Amino acid sequence: MAKLKELLSFIDVVESWNDEERDVGGLAYNSRNVGQGDVFVCIKGFKTDGHKYVAEAIKNGAVAIVVEDYQNGWDVPQYRVEDSRRALAALSDAFYHHPSQSMKTVGITATNGKTSTSFMTDAILEEHGLKTGLIGTVVVKFGDYSEPTKLTTPESLDLHHYFAQMRDQDVSHVTMEVSSSALDLSRVGSVDFDIVSLNNISREHIDLHGSFEEYFNSKASLIRNAGEDKWAILNLDDAYSASLVDETKANLLTFSVETGDGDIICKNLDLSTGRAKFTVEIRKPFTVNGASYEPQEFTIELSTPGYHSVYNSMVAIAVGLLNEIPIPTIQSGLKGFGGVERRFEMVFEDDFKILDDHFANYGNINVTLNTLEQMDYSNLKLVYAIRGSRGVTVNRENAKAIVEWAPKLGLTEIIATVSHSHVTEKDIVTDEELRVFQEMMDEAGIRVDLYKELDDAIHHALSEVEEDDVILLAGCQGMDPGAKIALEQLKKTRPDMDEEKLFKPLKNRVAGVL
Repeated sequence: MAKLKELLSFIDVVESWNDEERDVGGLAYNSRNVGQGDVFVCIKGFKTDGHKYVAEAIKNGAVAIVVEDYQNGWDVPQYRVEDSRRALAALSDAFYHHPSQSMKTVGITATNGKTSTSFMTDAILEEHGLKTGLIGTVVVKFGDYSEPTKLTTPESLDLHHYFAQMRDQDVSHVTMEVSSSALDLSRVGSVDFDIVSLNNISREHIDLHGSFEEYFNSKASLIRNAGEDKWAILNLDDAYSASLVDETKANLLTFSVETGDGDIICKNLDLSTGRAKFTVEIRKPFTVNGASYEPQEFTIELSTPGYHSVYNSMVAIAVGLLNEIPIPTIQSGLKGFGGVERRFEMVFEDDFKILDDHFANYGNINVTLNTLEQMDYSNLKLVYAIRGSRGVTVNRENAKAIVEWAPKLGLTEIIATVSHSHVTEKDIVTDEELRVFQEMMDEAGIRVDLYKELDDAIHHALSEVEEDDVILLAGCQGMDPGAKIALEQLKKTRPDMDEEKLFKPLKNRVAGVL
């Protein structure tokens, strides 16, 4: 329970009507979730406008409404703001008594690798015996609570509620993914981030932001808005991340894998098995909360495969150091971390390998295929689920990445699918998307075996695979069930295989297991 006037002190009210003190039992941005005594905040969304549901909200018990446009005909207190999303974030933070200030909060953004980096970071913190929380694309978890997520970054009211629950369970460290849309739509408004990181930027979500520049600015705001008492981790190998070095007031910790620049660098990288071994060198001394790190070197072994895992782990290592985690604990935390589903995930590793990868965009595809180039194997079978309803530009760029790597990987044939029976309406491959993909492959002289159904495409690959080959199941929503389908088909051809061992990689999966 809170007082309305106290909550309103945390937002900028432009105008008010019927202003009077009320007891507030909760907040809501969905009229169906309004309870007796709640404040209803009217959000203008992409598909609907919360202002249309004021009547339902008041009927359900709303004692006040926060609006961007005045609503005629209501006697309840009404408060107009310039941005109701920003207001919702500030009200939520205030209602739950600023919970993120009670914990060490780490915000991780990037085009690619947010999920894996967050999980890696959480693994290091847990290895140190800390009580942690994790919020991201796959799951929200803390203590004994865990649930699959619908949004990479929850709506601000839900987010601050999670923080409050974590605080009440004595969670000390929270790691969360921060999406560009969350930054653009104030979902992380009023969150007290202690450490922020921007690992990489490539073309993605242009439809949401209108241009690549606006997309970058959304991501960059996490770094630009960090305060003087905070830390920002930047990747000097990425030009966009590196450009923010002089655009933040936060303390900086920079890293590099390729150029050798930065406060911490990766050396002696070995990816021959697909799983990285490398040396981390702290090149410049730095101090955190009185703890000093002098120049030194230490080795890292990752259990997660992929070149991108090296970059993700460098962020996690930096977060570990900034949280004063002992280096041996960082080493053991990363060694014991088994990976995140569909992020260059090894789902079968016997006489041949099956890798499952999200393969979302140009940058993601580049790091995935770069890893494959450094691995030892005979032939590559690429099963690609064309990305549906993401537009011609994204699909042209994805196809371009494949074409650029094809000669280096000896790739002359691609098994492609539109995954007809395995995608929802929002992920259906359009005729234009299929056309641009086929045109790019034709121009490069790459043969395409196109299948309507994902099952048939995977069967094609399994029917041709030989010893020491790699099958790469590549794609976003259309490939989510790919690993399950592949292992089920493999079981039929090899009935003597241990079923529990075969399906172990899918044991804790969220995507594509139904």
